Amino acid sequence: MAIDQPATRPANPRFSSGPCAKPPVFNLNNLSDAPLGRSHRAAVGKAKLLKAIEDTREILGVPADYRIGIVPASDTGAFEMAMWSLLGERPAQMVAWESFGAGWVTDVVKQLKIDATTHTAEYGEIVDMAALNYDNDVCFTWNGTTSGVRMPNGDAIPADRAGLTLCDATSAAFAMDLPWDKLDVTTFSWQKVLGGEAAHGMLILSPRAVERLESYTPAWPLPKIFRMTKGGKLIEGIFKGETINTPSMLCVEDYLQALEWARTVGGLKGLIARADANTKAIADFVDTHDWIEFLAADPAIRSNTSVCLKFNDARITDGAAFAKAVASRLADADVALDIGAYRDAPAGLRIWCGGTVETADIDAMLPWLEWAFETEINA
Repeated sequence: MAIDQPATRPANPRFSSGPCAKPPVFNLNNLSDAPLGRSHRAAVGKAKLLKAIEDTREILGVPADYRIGIVPASDTGAFEMAMWSLLGERPAQMVAWESFGAGWVTDVVKQLKIDATTHTAEYGEIVDMAALNYDNDVCFTWNGTTSGVRMPNGDAIPADRAGLTLCDATSAAFAMDLPWDKLDVTTFSWQKVLGGEAAHGMLILSPRAVERLESYTPAWPLPKIFRMTKGGKLIEGIFKGETINTPSMLCVEDYLQALEWARTVGGLKGLIARADANTKAIADFVDTHDWIEFLAADPAIRSNTSVCLKFNDARITDGAAFAKAVASRLADADVALDIGAYRDAPAGLRIWCGGTVETADIDAMLPWLEWAFETEINA
C-alpha cells in the first residue's frame, strides 16, 4: 500500500560516500584567508601546509616520530606512492574485501609483479587478519568504502612483525580509532570523513617505513611524484609541507577549516561519536523494517562511515533495478543524493554516516527511504 511523502526533509540531503558532506558550519567566506595567487613555497604557503600536517597529527593522535606528508592524487596517489616505493624488498600479503583493495592487488600482482599472496573475502565479509604472514609486507584497507565492512581493531597485527603494514584508511581516518603502533603506512584523502576537497592525499609513515625507504631501492623506475628519498635519505621537506607538486591553497584552507571544526566537536572522540550516532539511527531503522538489511551481517565489522544496505523482499525480481529506482526517487525528491551502491558492489544503497553528517538529517531521511521503498514495490 502506497504511503504519503513524509512532512520533514533533511536540512542537508548530501549522503555521498565521496566527496562527502562538508562540515555543517561550512561557508565559502571562511576560506578568505587562503593565500591565492601566492607560491606554496612562500613563507605563508609553507606555514599553511605545515599547519595542515601538525593539526592532522594533533587530532588523529599520530605519534611524534611518524612522518606526515601531503602528496598528489588523493588517497589513490598516496597508496600507490607507498606501494611503488616500499614493496618488493620481501614478499607481500595482499588483502581485499572490496573494490579498492582489489585494485591494490592488481597493481602489485600485474604491474609491480612481485611475489605476493592474495587473500580475499566477499562483499560484507572480512579476511581473517590473524592468518596472515607478517614476516611479509601486508597491504589492506581498514574500512571497505564500497562494502560497508571495517577492521574491528588491530589486535591481529603483531607488534614484532618483520614486514611492513600498509593501510588504506581513507574512509576510516577521523571516524575510527586507528592503532598507530600497528600501522607502518597509513593513507587517506581530505574529501572523505572531514568533507574536504579532492586531489590531495595524506601519507603517514612509521619509523620502520622510513628505515625501509632509506635502506631499499626498488627494481623498477619511480616517477617523480613517487620519489621520497634522495641519495639514500628521506626527503624531509615533503613531511614539513614542501610538497612534491603544487597543491591548491584553496583546498588547503578548506582542510584547515575542517580540522578546526573537528576540534569544536571534541576532536577524534567527538567525530567517532557523531559517526556512531548516525550509524545507530540506521541500525534502529533496519531492526524495525524486515525488507532491508546490512550488507555486513556481523555488527562487529560494520562500518560507521560507508553504511551499505541491501533490500530483502521476495517481491523484488531485479535487485539492481529496484535499488537504482529507490535511489532515484530519493534523489528526485532532493532528500538523499548519491546513495546508490558502488558500481562493483552488490545491489543496494550506501549511506555516508561520517561525522560531517548530522544525525537529525539521517533521522529525517529514513522515513523517506520507507516511502521510496513502498512506492516502488507497489508501482
